Amino acid sequence: MVSIRRLRRGFVARAVLPAAVMLLSACGASSSEEEALGETRGALAGSASSAAFRAALAKRWAPIHYQDVDVTGSHGLNGRADYITRVDFDGDWSGTNNWDNTPSKALPAYVYQSVVETSSHWYIVYTFFHPRDWFDSIFDSEHENDGEGVLLVVERNGTEYGSLAGAVTVAHKDFFSYTPDGGPLTAGAESLDGKLSTAAFEGVQHPITAQEAKGHGLKAWPYYDINGDGVKYYPSLTTAEEPSSATDSDVRYKLIDIYGSEGLWTRRSLSELFASDGTFRGDTSGGCGYIAGQCGTNSANAPWGWDDGDDGPVGRGEIATDPAKLAAHYFSPSSRFSTTYTFNPFKGVGDPNAP
Repeated sequence: MVSIRRLRRGFVARAVLPAAVMLLSACGASSSEEEALGETRGALAGSASSAAFRAALAKRWAPIHYQDVDVTGSHGLNGRADYITRVDFDGDWSGTNNWDNTPSKALPAYVYQSVVETSSHWYIVYTFFHPRDWFDSIFDSEHENDGEGVLLVVERNGTEYGSLAGAVTVAHKDFFSYTPDGGPLTAGAESLDGKLSTAAFEGVQHPITAQEAKGHGLKAWPYYDINGDGVKYYPSLTTAEEPSSATDSDVRYKLIDIYGSEGLWTRRSLSELFASDGTFRGDTSGGCGYIAGQCGTNSANAPWGWDDGDDGPVGRGEIATDPAKLAAHYFSPSSRFSTTYTFNPFKGVGDPNAP
């Protein structure tokens, strides 16, 4: 395990999100974090149907995230094109001006989280968004918008936030699976791709993920890593910071509930944002394409559009919408996984936005 000590600073976006004050105070949470988590444990039902519990659960397991940064190439904007942010970073929900607006807008760090629940597990997807998937070579294509991420499998073991059992990451059109040392799972129908490493943050262990520069494929660290320039991001419920430079090792990202008012799921039918189900709308404006004809359109996906083309029965988007099915396929023993959902808004079970 890696020990990481963080110094705090920066740009704060506040939200009132109750959670377990006693635990986080003991773990060294900031005063603003304690304010946001300041209601009692009694407000947390221990069920994903509670928005407060979803926020606390997602924060508890949120990755420490290493983002490799490339400062070369005109489309990389001195590294800024590798910073994570929110889809509406530019103040609107249009998907076709995000490439264009990246040079002129701030890029504070946000990550979308979605929680799905069965009686045996919580499944948490973290979605990392970049306005550009870019390259500086005539042999590679580029495209507007980029969404990749990780599914964490958390076993409900009677403790407040369960135990981390496994992870499946998204790197372009391939999924990669990992388990932590001493965990209950082994390889299922898909082979394991490595160990899920963790590091201490605010007194508890968090998984470590990493994204490559330019194309932003995501794996568990150290299977991707920072090579030279890079940003190290740490989770928060209150704070969204923009890196001070391409080599900033201390940046907070703010978690956004994907089902909430700032999220993506309620906007899944917004034609300015999505070209089709789960596929972001993107065009070739703003100089996309290192040379003519090398900019793709409608080329990035939200989590309900992620797909690995050769993982058998697991369908498009099911890493988010039917993660129990995916987990029972990727990991063994499959008998550990209940496949009956008690909370899954992607399937209309416990939808917090239902009338």
